[in-house]
Amino acid sequence: MIASARPKPDHWSRHRHHILRLNVFAGVLLFSLLASCSSDRDPSGLAKPKNHLMTVDRGATGGDDQLKDGVNVYLWRGALDTLSFMPFSSADAVGGIILTDWYTPPTSPDERFKIAAYVMSRRLRSDSLRVAVFRQERQGGQWVDSPVSSNTVSDITTRILNRARELRAENKGGD
Repeated sequence: MIASARPKPDHWSRHRHHILRLNVFAGVLLFSLLASCSSDRDPSGLAKPKNHLMTVDRGATGGDDQLKDGVNVYLWRGALDTLSFMPFSSADAVGGIILTDWYTPPTSPDERFKIAAYVMSRRLRSDSLRVAVFRQERQGGQWVDSPVSSNTVSDITTRILNRARELRAENKGGD
């Protein structure tokens, strides 16, 4: 019987060889990832992000070039003005969506409010505006959802509509 020149590897030897291959593969992969992160690009050549809606005074007309297919600019500005006492989470002028962050009134630290306002068309009408108010109370150190007073949504909606009408009247007087 002819014996093979190479001895049969035992179980641990095969296991070590497999681990060694995995470590080499992981090292090459890690090196490739790190090498791809480095760059010889000059960061001064990159454009700085710019939020056009926050840096340009668009006036009461809202700048028809950006809101051509969007929402009523008076309702939009009226909503921003009315809700400006609360921190904004996001505001999309073209989509007509304003979301506030949680606001805690100084006189009642155990309740907080969040508002979502939706300007839904280009018409200055009450059915072009939807407002949702969320309220939470602190109970046992946890914030718990609570019902909103029945007139809160209608009061905020009325204030936004009144401010939008004021803005339109100011703009008509300025023509």
